[in-house]
Parts: sequence; structure tokens; C-alpha cells
Amino acid sequence: MQTQTFTPSSLLRAAGLFCAAMTLALAAQASPKVIKKVPPEFPREAAQQSISSGVVKAKMSIDAEGKVTGVDILEAEPRRVFDKAVTRALMDWRFEASGEKQTHEVKLVFKNED
Repeated sequence: MQTQTFTPSSLLRAAGLFCAAMTLALAAQASPKVIKKVPPEFPREAAQQSISSGVVKAKMSIDAEGKVTGVDILEAEPRRVFDKAVTRALMDWRFEASGEKQTHEVKLVFKNED
């Protein structure tokens, strides 16, 4: 499983509350090779509710060509706050084609330091 930490950069804050900086922690198991990552947006609703951080663990289903075909939210804290942003972003990720279906888990950490 990979862990991603997202914090807004000053440049991207003006572009719509995108979370920019990523920190990876790779799991011990062999992981599919990511060839395209899309950072999730920090939800405006979270900021409006004074929610400044959160963690979402998600599992992606990946087809033989490396396209994400589905995202399942496994854990989220707070619940349902970041789920849609995570799902939208992860559906745009791409992996190196492996010739077989696979799954991959990631842990996304959100921090809004505004």
C-alpha cells in the first residue's frame, strides 16, 4: 500500500484548492507501477466545515492495460468528507500495463494548512 500526503501549495491554492505535495511510502509487497498520478482536490466543503485534515484508504481495481476501473473506499476519517475527491482522482491514475487485472491500495493523507 502507498501513502500519499497532500498539502496545498501557494501556487495551486489559487487554482482551486488542489493538494500538491506528495509523500510516498511504498508497501513491502510488489505494487503495480504508477505511470500517471492525479492529486485529489481538497474539498471546498471540508474547508467550509473547518476540517483541515483527513485520511482515506482506498483500493483500486486495475485492468490489464493499466486503467483504473473502480475505486473502493476501505477506510476514511472523517467519514465521507474526502471520498468523492479521492474516487475522482484515482479513476484518472494509470498504471503500467501488466496483461492481467490487479488491485492496488493507497492511503491518502489530506492536510490543509490555510
